[in-house]
Amino acid sequence: MTNLETKSKWQIRLATLTIFLLGFIAGAFALNSYHLWFGAGKQTTKQEKYEVAFSQLGLNDSQKADVQRIVNETRENIQKIRQESEPRIQEIRAQHDEKLQKVLNAEQWQKFQQLREQIRQSEKPPASPKPLNIQ
Repeated sequence: MTNLETKSKWQIRLATLTIFLLGFIAGAFALNSYHLWFGAGKQTTKQEKYEVAFSQLGLNDSQKADVQRIVNETRENIQKIRQESEPRIQEIRAQHDEKLQKVLNAEQWQKFQQLREQIRQSEKPPASPKPLNIQ
């Protein structure tokens, strides 16, 4: 085999690999675009799931009003319990932080606080729950 044939074979292999990699990258971009444009990645909220469930029950107007009232009362009761327990939760979190701060060095503690904030931001529920929309 000559030097020219060897060089030609390597160029063909490199071109094939390049085309494969470009196709892979294009596919990844296409999938990401699909999720962004068509909301394929959007998660259904618990409230939306309940709305669908109640709409499938064939409720009459009286039942819809009763269900709406019950759901609202339950939501209010849960919010009251959360408000009442919030001071105790804050106390437990403060104790947790004190214990962690004793174990972690200053750099680790600072990084942990940043990471924890990112986690909290990603898991934040909507500011105020919307009323149930039963149709």
